[in-house]
Parts: sequence; C-alpha cells; structure tokens
Amino acid sequence: MNQKALIAEFIGTFTLIFLGVGSIAADSISGGQVGVTGIALAHGLAIAVMVSATAGISGGHLNPAVTIALLAVKKINVRTAVQYVISQCLGAIVAAAFIRTVIPASTLSIVNFGTPSLGANITPVMGLFTEIILTFFVVFTVYGTAVSKHAPKMGGLFIGLAVTMDILMGGPITGAAMNPARHLGPALVSGNFANIWIYWLGPLIGGALAAFTYQRAIE
Repeated sequence: MNQKALIAEFIGTFTLIFLGVGSIAADSISGGQVGVTGIALAHGLAIAVMVSATAGISGGHLNPAVTIALLAVKKINVRTAVQYVISQCLGAIVAAAFIRTVIPASTLSIVNFGTPSLGANITPVMGLFTEIILTFFVVFTVYGTAVSKHAPKMGGLFIGLAVTMDILMGGPITGAAMNPARHLGPALVSGNFANIWIYWLGPLIGGALAAFTYQRAIE
C-alpha cells in the first residue's frame, strides 16, 4: 500500500469538495454575487491546483471516475484502484462534514448542502446523458494531458479548465458533478440521496468511454 498516494488522493478530493460546496454556500451568503462562473472557477481551480500538487505522488486522480477509467484501460491495477476510490470518497465525506464548521447550517440547508441535483424540468435520463458527456470531456482531457505518453505534462491546468467549462454548461442541469465523490460526500452528510445513481453511473460510463476512445483512436 502506497500510503503517501492515498493521503494525496484524500487531501486533493477533500479540497475539491470543501471549496466546491463552500463556493455554492458563498453564492447564497453573498446574494448571488459569486454566480455560476465563480462556482465553476472554484471547482476548476481546486482541481488544477490539487492535480498539480498530487500528480507526482498519486497521479492526481481525485475522482473515482478517473480511477475506474484508468483501471478499464489497464493503466492501474485493481488493488490500487480500490484503495484510491476509498481514499477519494473518504476525503469527500470528511470535507462535507468539515464544511459545517465554517458555514451556517441555515445556509447549507438553503443550498441543499451543495449536493449536485437535477435542474428544473430535467429528467433522470437527460441528467444521466449530461453527466456521461461532461465526464467524457474531463477524462479525455486527463488522458490527453496527463496519462498519454505524448502528453505535454500540464494536466493540472487543463483538467481544471475542463471542469470549469463543464460546470458553466452543466451546473444548472445536473450540478455538473462529473465525479461520484463530489456527490457522495455532501449527499451522505446531508442525507439527500436523490438520483444518486446518476452521479455514479454517468461519470463512470463517461470516464471509461473517454479513456477507451483516447487509447484506441488517438494515442
């Protein structure tokens, strides 16, 4: 067991959920001054910074969809994948618990604890396809900028930008999780598990499709 890698995955995912939920709460506290652009940037910058900080230790997955995608194309083994996913989920859960120490409970209640959810008039099928496509973009970027032997090794920056662009489009539709841990942490702490299957199945399918597409059609 590579404990340093597991700690890195825990801290990186903790950062994403803490800042992600925090930015949504900040938007409510400020009366909408943060906006979807600010929320997207908070998530994207968290990923850009933490992927860069952890890439040399764990590869900077910070997302079960990324880990499972790389397992599917045999870039990591099953044992490592399981350990990474557990660390990522624990990081998300602890972050969601810690956010209560800095954000009033009344605000967290208003924003549904920052848990990704379907927008008005968005059906589960629409939400599923949205998460599949958005996660495809993220994992395709991960593979092309961090995993591929041809990658320019600037993955942190561009992965963060991929997350940002996805939230700008998908935030009002599904919350643009693109990461099962991003949904799990807030959902578990708040007790809101509505449509949780979308936020696992969508990212896992989209991530695997992206990894297979890049490996088989481009690399």
